[in-house]
Amino acid sequence: MRPSRLIALAAALACAGAAALAKPPERVVSMNLCTDQLAMLIAGEGQLVSVSDLAADPRSSPMAQEAGAYPANGGGAEEIALMRPDLVLAGVYSDPATLGMLRRLGIPVAQIEITRSVAEIPAQLRRVGELLGRTARAEALATAFKAGLAALSRGDGPRPLAAIFHPNGYTQGAGTLSDDILAHAGFDNLAAELGLRQGGRLALEEVVTADPDLLILSRPYPASSRAEEILAHPALRDIAAAERPAFTGPDWTCGTPHVLDAIARLAERRATLPREE
Repeated sequence: MRPSRLIALAAALACAGAAALAKPPERVVSMNLCTDQLAMLIAGEGQLVSVSDLAADPRSSPMAQEAGAYPANGGGAEEIALMRPDLVLAGVYSDPATLGMLRRLGIPVAQIEITRSVAEIPAQLRRVGELLGRTARAEALATAFKAGLAALSRGDGPRPLAAIFHPNGYTQGAGTLSDDILAHAGFDNLAAELGLRQGGRLALEEVVTADPDLLILSRPYPASSRAEEILAHPALRDIAAAERPAFTGPDWTCGTPHVLDAIARLAERRATLPREE
């Protein structure tokens, strides 16, 4: 069973029978991929009435199957207002015009910060738990997450070099959740080693010259695009890591317990890499 599934099970058992806080919101709408996941993990039965349309996309969401149980919204103010929510969960970069209209209609809106490190995930869970009046459930998830993370922590030893290389050479440097996922799995991040902070681009030449131990690509979409052509460049064949790349996935995107699945997969790959003598 995946680590994130174990966390959900442990949390459900821990908070069984816990009393709900007084007057929690009864109709919650989420309009952001990351708040979708947090809300689905924490909300009580019948409390969450809609999630964003991205939540059901398996290329974006690790909870696509669970999202099928909820009506989807496209993030429009009129659409959301008609659902009569008493709380809307949004991201810090959600459309300000939409959020402004919802607030002018008297609908409470809570914006959840972007998670930039694995250590921030328990606080994110607790924040949404407080908003939904589900603090016991959120605390159980946070406790189980920390236990799962401790079980995956890497000991001392060599730290192979990993390069995240997405369409157009896009990558994630220091100060990002992806960088921290790599660190917890026991890898150094090429982008961070080159001084890149936050998101940015790696030149093909930088990747080939660095000759990383692990090349991490994104899975291609069904249609072809010029942005993806760089991932099939012949120069990449000159590095051994291109023969068996790893792939990012939906569990890399948001600060939820699902990042444990990403860490676990990377840690398994690290264990298979040749050790330097």
